[in-house]
Amino acid sequence: MKKLLFIIALVFTGTTVNAQKFAKMDKSPMDRSYYPAEAPIRTFTKDEAKKAAQEAQIRVTYSRPAKKERKVFGELLKFGKAWRVGANESTEILFINDVKFGGKNIKAGRYTIIIIPTEKEWTLKLNTNLDGWGNYGYDESKDIASLSVPVQKNENEIENLSISLYEASENTVHLKIGWDTTVAEFPIMLK
Repeated sequence: MKKLLFIIALVFTGTTVNAQKFAKMDKSPMDRSYYPAEAPIRTFTKDEAKKAAQEAQIRVTYSRPAKKERKVFGELLKFGKAWRVGANESTEILFINDVKFGGKNIKAGRYTIIIIPTEKEWTLKLNTNLDGWGNYGYDESKDIASLSVPVQKNENEIENLSISLYEASENTVHLKIGWDTTVAEFPIMLK
């Protein structure tokens, strides 16, 4: 009887393990940008003051779709329509401390980023609806701040959507978003 139970357990365990499959590699891999940029590798810093200065203050998590010879703005992404700033899950920004964005005080926490692109400017909206997929969960009534900035043309084509955070001036970090030949920068005031 023990031998029979052992064989049943072995067969059940073997089929359970084999049934678990890994997802295929996504076409638009997820990425993160930090301010300061050294935040994810700060543990390697030996100097404690430098390590403290490298603590993350802002983090953006997003997926990076590729252009793939398509016309992105105006065709793939329609002008005047909400865009999740990436692919797959909605793009999220995490503020470790309170900030000021679009003239409004924003509490530390996680927010979704939505962009309304036009040919000449982009409007970035911070939204409290989290963990969505694409624009399907976008609810305009949950926007808490917005800021419109002019777009800039980039000489070189940016194949994959790219986001970076950098200090533009004292206590002002720019959220820079670029794809295809279009770039926009949104200032975030640190408190």
